[in-house]
Amino acid sequence: MTDRLKLLVTRRLPEFVEQHLSATWDTTLNADDTPLSRDALVRAMTEYDAWMPTITDRVDAELIATPGRRVRILANYGAGVDHIDLAAARAAGLVVTNTPDVLTEATAEIAVLLMLMAARRAGEGERELRSGEWTGWRPSHLIGQGLSGKTLGLIGFGRIAQATAVKARGLGMRIRYASRSAAAPEVERALDATRAASPEALAAECDVLSLHVPGGEETRHLVDAALLAKMQPHAIIVNTARGPVIDEDALVEALHLGRIGGVGLDVYEREPKVHPGLLAHPRAVLLPHLGSATIEARTAMGMRAASNLAAFDRGEEPADRVA
Repeated sequence: MTDRLKLLVTRRLPEFVEQHLSATWDTTLNADDTPLSRDALVRAMTEYDAWMPTITDRVDAELIATPGRRVRILANYGAGVDHIDLAAARAAGLVVTNTPDVLTEATAEIAVLLMLMAARRAGEGERELRSGEWTGWRPSHLIGQGLSGKTLGLIGFGRIAQATAVKARGLGMRIRYASRSAAAPEVERALDATRAASPEALAAECDVLSLHVPGGEETRHLVDAALLAKMQPHAIIVNTARGPVIDEDALVEALHLGRIGGVGLDVYEREPKVHPGLLAHPRAVLLPHLGSATIEARTAMGMRAASNLAAFDRGEEPADRVA
C-alpha cells in the first residue's frame, strides 16, 4: 500500500506496543492518557481509518452513524466489547475485533487474589496496620476463613473461569459451576468440576461465588437481591467480569445486613464511580480494575489487536472478528 492506514489509539498502551503501532501505521497515540471526549470521538470517526479503542470508549449506534465516517475497523484492546454496539457496527459494515485468550491467566490470578483477601480479611488488616491502630497479635483478632475444602461456585465456565478453577484446586477447593451449557466431559474430569442446575442453586451451596460472564443486557443484575438471599451468611462474592452483572444496591444491603460474608470486586456497576456503601464497608475488598494488569497480558493484548489490524490492512479476515 502506498498510503499507510491512519490509526487512532485512544489510551496509553505498553511502550513496546506503542512502538510497534507507530512503526507499522500512521499512528496517533494518547500521550496524556486522558479519555477522549464525545466531541473528539465524533471528529475521530471522520479523520481515521482505524481505531484501537478500550472499554473507556463508548461506541454506540449514534457514534457509528457519524456523517462522513471514515473509520472501517475497531481493533478493540480487550476481550470485552459490551462498550461497542455490535449490531450497529454490523449494520454499518464496520469491522470489530477483540483480544481473547491473552488475559486469561492474569484475570484468573486476580480472582483468586480477591478470594484470598476477602476470606482472610487482608484488606481490613492492611488498613488497620497503615492507620497505626494495630496493637499487636491476639488470638481473636481479624479471624477469617480458610479456603481449603470449601466450594467455589463459578457462574460462567469459559476460559477465565476454568483457569480460576485450576488455581482454586491448588488451594484445595471443590469446583461447581453454572452455565448455559455443560462443559465438555474431559474438561469436567480434568477440573473435577460438576454443574449446578442454575446460578441460584449454585449460590445456595457455594462458599465463594465467582462471576465469569460477559457484560450486556442479558447478564445485567444477574446477581440481584433474590440470588443474594439464597447465599450462605459466610459466603463471599468475587467479580472480575463486568460491574453491571451485580446490582450494587442489593449487594450493599446484603453486606450491611450480614446476609453474605464479604465481597471482592475488581469491576463496578458505574465504573469508575464506586458505590459509597462498598467504600464504607470493611468486608469489601476493592481493586481498580486490575484484572489484566500484568505487563505480559497488557502487551499481549496490544499485539493481538495489532495482529487483527494487520490482517484487515492486508485485506484478510481478522482472526478475532466479532462484528
